[in-house]
Amino acid sequence: MYTPEEEKKLIEKTYEFLKIKDIDQVKDRIEELREVIRFHDYRYYVLAQPVISDYEYDKLFKLLKDVETKYPELITPDSPTQRIPSEITKVFPQVKHLAPMLSLDNSYNEADLRDFDRRVRELTGLNKIEYAVEPKFDGAGISLLYENDLFVRGATRGDGIVGDDITNNLKTIKTIPLSAKFSKYGIKKIEIRGEVLIRKDIFKKINEERLEEGLPLFANPRNAAAGSIRLQDPKEVAKRNLEAFVYQVSYIEGNKLNKHSEYIQMLHNLGFKTPYEVMKVCNGIEEVIDYCKEWEKKRESYPYEIDGMVIKVNDTNLYDILGFTSHHPRWAIAFKFKAKQATTRLINVIFQVGRTGAITPVAKLEPVEIGGVIVSSASLMNEDFIREKDIRIGDLVLVERAGDVIPYIVMPIKEARTGNEKPIVFPEYCPSCGSKLVKPVGEAVWRCININCPAQVVERIIHFASKDAMDIKGLGEATVKKFYKLGLLKSIADIYRLDFNKIKLLQGFGEKSVSNLKKAIEESKTRPLYRLIYGLGIRYVGETTAKTLANHINCLEDLKNWTVIDLMKLQDIGDKVANSIYQFFHNENNIKLIEELKELGVQTCKQEEKKEGKLKGLVFVFTGALDCCSREKAKEIIESLGGIVLDSVSKKVNYLVVGKEPGSKLEKAKKIPTIKIIDEKQFLEMIK
Repeated sequence: MYTPEEEKKLIEKTYEFLKIKDIDQVKDRIEELREVIRFHDYRYYVLAQPVISDYEYDKLFKLLKDVETKYPELITPDSPTQRIPSEITKVFPQVKHLAPMLSLDNSYNEADLRDFDRRVRELTGLNKIEYAVEPKFDGAGISLLYENDLFVRGATRGDGIVGDDITNNLKTIKTIPLSAKFSKYGIKKIEIRGEVLIRKDIFKKINEERLEEGLPLFANPRNAAAGSIRLQDPKEVAKRNLEAFVYQVSYIEGNKLNKHSEYIQMLHNLGFKTPYEVMKVCNGIEEVIDYCKEWEKKRESYPYEIDGMVIKVNDTNLYDILGFTSHHPRWAIAFKFKAKQATTRLINVIFQVGRTGAITPVAKLEPVEIGGVIVSSASLMNEDFIREKDIRIGDLVLVERAGDVIPYIVMPIKEARTGNEKPIVFPEYCPSCGSKLVKPVGEAVWRCININCPAQVVERIIHFASKDAMDIKGLGEATVKKFYKLGLLKSIADIYRLDFNKIKLLQGFGEKSVSNLKKAIEESKTRPLYRLIYGLGIRYVGETTAKTLANHINCLEDLKNWTVIDLMKLQDIGDKVANSIYQFFHNENNIKLIEELKELGVQTCKQEEKKEGKLKGLVFVFTGALDCCSREKAKEIIESLGGIVLDSVSKKVNYLVVGKEPGSKLEKAKKIPTIKIIDEKQFLEMIK
């Protein structure tokens, strides 16, 4: 849409307008400002490649709105304030929303909120307004349509009027019910607004896995969620562990409720994920302000990315009185938290070594405050990322901080270059052990393949002791690094040889802490087999694959006799993963480690089951809703009896359990003669 030269000029104009405070200076340049905003709309909504922060965009939009408010004769029908930006990709069929999905007006301080409250009171004639206040989720907007209690359609926000039909993708999200008893409330048809999110800890794991696979990392949970719901294969969507929060009823046929908080409670009662537990109904704007301040302080502890709070008039009967602009409803406003992006100088780059030898470049920055936190380091992902964005030492860079994820460099500000910037040179040799680095074919990551590399040894010990692996409390990252430096830990096996008499002499290690550490190490010897497999840090083997392996062996040593073909017969294990497992169990150092762990008392075989697993080795898939229990409860029962539950139909499945209103899995299963299709009654007979 724009040539590189046009883009450069528009970026230059962007920073010119950001410096303007007197709106009279914009009057004669208003069309230029509109073009700047249209450019950023295109970059954000169509390309999903923004070149400025949300805060800077909001400043531009507010500047245009202020000029048009003062000089209404300058408003044009195609002004960005008169329409909603488009993000339609035209990859999916397009559908029209039953009610427009408008944006929200933004506020950044108490004065803005009090001004909003004044306008609401003036329009309604009331002295005091009751507001519902809830987190402003930073994800991908969606609308859900239910008719006669069934989920019939899901769509992206699109241009606010028309969106992309992503129903099949949304059906994979377990927090979206496939049916809900709206008829109990006298509702025949309802359209609900929501947001697709990835929990921050899940996002971190996804990026760790992508790093291991040599894939480009996601910049933040919002981008990952937005990209995930547009994937062409619903099976791939299902792997992303997406969640959906719903927070607004936009259209309804049937009985209507009187308050927004009542709608949220209804949705909560029907099994939707909503802000019900954190939403607060406030009596007056001062109570609203206090609640917004409270949430700004604790935003980082919330498991999802939020960039502010949404304030809505709680009485829905007032919505018609308050009405809408072409851009936003007058009965709601967003209070935005401090910006999580900022510009600063890149002063140096260091290279870190991960537990699998992956070399990660880390940017050292001039300290800058982002969202109330001082940031001095940021991720540079990998060499390809650096080359693609042409990031150089000395650049002025735009940095984003998202939750507990390491800050990330969005882009360099090339227009600010002086000519003194220096290219980032990737090392040829490992910064920890000096071994020559290699870059496997098809990967973006350089690696050190020296298994005795000190940096890798430390990271492997940290992973082995982590919560999801052997869960050794008291042996965290700082302690492992300290023990390694002092020579107390040189390998994973050394965890079970620690000299506690020496540890007692160390500063910060009293009698109680040493006793607790000793106890935690001893308890770790009896962890389930899958935890030990995961803790060994086999490349590409996450918790799910570790469980799959553990379900098919009696002892860890059994895997020495498995071939790549044997491994590929297991569910969800492909060629790359199978080869990695095979190589691990045919490496002398790894076999020696397993033997050492066994000699030191770590259980490398399955512990005796309390019950004989009557479903041992049988693979189940569910379709449709069960009356007896939730899908998760049914899965728990099957696994406790030795069975396996999968999400998709394949030749490896033994039983398809069909509940009410089954989906496409039933038709697929009918085409595979080895799958036995049973109903809920037959399933209950099996698990008696």
